[in-house]
Amino acid sequence: MIETFENEANLFEENAEMLKVLAHPVRLCIVKGLIEKGACNVSTMYTSLDMPQSTISQHLAKLKSSKIVTSERKGLEIFYSVDNEKVTQLIKILF
Repeated sequence: MIETFENEANLFEENAEMLKVLAHPVRLCIVKGLIEKGACNVSTMYTSLDMPQSTISQHLAKLKSSKIVTSERKGLEIFYSVDNEKVTQLIKILF
């Protein structure tokens, strides 16, 4: 029983951290866009969102460190995508 509680507590902690990261409007917008449009590079994102490249990069770093987005290098560019089914389901429920 104690082991079950610890496993659930870990799950609650992981979910709470994911929700904290997604709670920022810009990060939520980035994730929603990646889910809807597929993999994308920073240049396309900052042009579409009309925000500085550095702002988008900082948000992507936070999303990547939380394992909400992944990245893949193609030549000189890095393409970001959402490869987290839990996040994808959550975004679909929200929107």
